[in-house]
Amino acid sequence: MSCLTDAAGADPSDRKGSTIMTNDQHSVGGVDSHKDTIHVAVITALGRPVDDREFPTTKAGYRRAVAWLIEHGPVRSVGIEGTSSYGVGIAAAVTGAGIRVVEVNRTRPAERRKQGKSDRLDAYRAARSVLSGEATTDPKSASIEPLRALTVARRSAVKSQQAAWRQIGALLVNAPSGFRDRYRDLPDAKLVAVLAGTRPDQVRDHAGADTLHALRSLARRHRALGHEIADLEQRMLTRATTANPALLAIKGVGAVVGSQLLITAGDNPARLRSSASFAALCGTAPIPVSSGRTDRHRLSRGGDRHANSALHHIVKNRMTNDERTRAYRDTHLEKGWTQKAVYRALKRAIAREVFAALTGHCEVPQYGDLRPARRAKNITLTTVATALGVWPARVGELELGRRRDDDFANRYRQWLNAA
Repeated sequence: MSCLTDAAGADPSDRKGSTIMTNDQHSVGGVDSHKDTIHVAVITALGRPVDDREFPTTKAGYRRAVAWLIEHGPVRSVGIEGTSSYGVGIAAAVTGAGIRVVEVNRTRPAERRKQGKSDRLDAYRAARSVLSGEATTDPKSASIEPLRALTVARRSAVKSQQAAWRQIGALLVNAPSGFRDRYRDLPDAKLVAVLAGTRPDQVRDHAGADTLHALRSLARRHRALGHEIADLEQRMLTRATTANPALLAIKGVGAVVGSQLLITAGDNPARLRSSASFAALCGTAPIPVSSGRTDRHRLSRGGDRHANSALHHIVKNRMTNDERTRAYRDTHLEKGWTQKAVYRALKRAIAREVFAALTGHCEVPQYGDLRPARRAKNITLTTVATALGVWPARVGELELGRRRDDDFANRYRQWLNAA
């Protein structure tokens, strides 16, 4: 067992009038997490070191670490580095024991230069950051990890599919002129389908046959990855809708965007103190860049860039499908705003809307009455779509709750009542 020593090199517990407090004053623990080990430390309510020890990152190791913490008296909270990575196991074990877990940031470079860095020192720093009030953030919920896993798998599949598509284009550029002329003007989806169904063994030219074989392999890989992405997105949609139906009901939020916003929030509303803090977390808080006679703000370059990208996709979706968003853009462009300034303002407004959904202050629209009412009057989707001037798929998505559009839903409901 390792523990801090005083200036003379002796163990403080071996001296008379020991500085170590009684068990009822042992208040805070700290954990420095790594792949194979965790280092746990305990300090008193006054910040004095009590003890520290290293444990393996196994189920039994987590159990021994929690028991060791409890042996040192009532520990009211534990600061843990990496609660969403290497520290996820010990965070779950400590929470299961009824002890509050606080997420602690990694040691800052300035502190490392002044005091050095080791697992033991980092564990004590984690405990002291909780005691001083510097670390106050609740950890992300473990329920978000399956959604994170699906998102990582989809992101990898999308990158692989994009790589396959670029390779198809590169091979066609260098392919014999006959191949280029045959496949030059085909649409993307048609090109993949045609290449996947080719038969290189029927090509007499051996060089051309090998090139066609490579193109067929890439096309089939591209198509298989497309099926994989669709399957992952369906699972993401199911889990994200179950976790927060209000978020998925926001206009422009789908399976991918909703999953990313839930991952950023950590499926734990207690971590989000205000709309402004969530906007800063997503990199949408306006940053002042005023000087002299200039008074303006710029786009933030901080925060979670994946969350920022998710909000950007919502804005782009609404630019296409929402008349009010386009009207807002046109009005402010006429006032002299730049396109970036318009996007910044829209992303900040959407961040407020998302924050309300994440914290449970947003009503979920109910469209479940539309389909039974339509079927009761024996009206087909095509008839509704023709009367309202939309595609039948849009009506079906609205009835199933897959797309939120309150204005269209009210118009549809009024038409049904009058039909």
